[in-house]
Amino acid sequence: MRQPRWLAPWKDSPDKPAIYHCISRVVDRRMVLDDLQREQFRTFLRMQENFSGCRILAYCVMSNHFHLLLEVPPMPAEGLSDAELLKRLRAIYPEATVALFARELATARQRGDSAAAQRLHERHTYRMHDLSEFMKTLLQRFTRWFNRSHQRSGTLWESRFKSVLVEDGTAARTMAAYIDLNPVRAGMVADPAHYRWSSYGEAVGGGPRGNGAKARAGLARACLGNGASSSRWAEFDRLYRDLMGLALRHHTGKATTVLAPEVPLAAMLRCRVRYFTDGAVIGSRGFVDEVFAAARHRFPERRRDGPRRLRGQAKAAAGTLWSMRDLRVGI
Repeated sequence: MRQPRWLAPWKDSPDKPAIYHCISRVVDRRMVLDDLQREQFRTFLRMQENFSGCRILAYCVMSNHFHLLLEVPPMPAEGLSDAELLKRLRAIYPEATVALFARELATARQRGDSAAAQRLHERHTYRMHDLSEFMKTLLQRFTRWFNRSHQRSGTLWESRFKSVLVEDGTAARTMAAYIDLNPVRAGMVADPAHYRWSSYGEAVGGGPRGNGAKARAGLARACLGNGASSSRWAEFDRLYRDLMGLALRHHTGKATTVLAPEVPLAAMLRCRVRYFTDGAVIGSRGFVDEVFAAARHRFPERRRDGPRRLRGQAKAAAGTLWSMRDLRVGI
């Protein structure tokens, strides 16, 4: 029987963030995403961000899977204005489609038919500010594009996507670094800045404008908290590289990337940490216990608390980060 997804008990509260690490893999884990496909996937990813009201904090698109650190804020209590709704629709629909919808909406407003206008809003807003709808729309849109390009049909992704609820703060910035280090762990690059289909690669290569600015802002949010600014990028870049266990050394006028002296956490992030994909909930002891208390019905009576200590290669974070699941083997 399929288990319900772990969602933040406070997901409808504007005062506490709901952040998720999402992972989806190509069926049979085939290496089918080449440079063109990864670029297109990133385009759809940013389009979906602009439409949904969710916020991408970190991401990495590999050749057979992707990782995404996503913040899902609640729909504003007052809903969306007509102007905001039309702006979001333009992120994913052709202008002709948006113009037709705008005329329908304007007609309802002119008639004073607020119920009809509300129904028009709901035609699209049910897909906004929602984790499952974000992923469903993203995966379906890319699958349609991929199938047309390759004259194929059928599913592209394995079963349903995985997700882990992540606490803001230490857990979120650790997860962001873990995601950006994917191509380093895979031996594809020595420096994650050189992998363009990732949040850090986009932040470095994209510069302070456009999607480069969005990537910088997302990483700053993940690492420094809500309201953090990426305007002091050079300073933040140094902090983030320290977290990833990297440093920049200048040699004969050129910047050369070297591994910083190994510290336990940085060394851990260069290994596969199964807790970060299968741990269900990752955060401080108090955070995991709070989620456990809200979902007590999902556990047998003999289980008394939620937090489980990280083991194996993840033990460097033990005592700082805790997991809802006790993964004893294959870590």
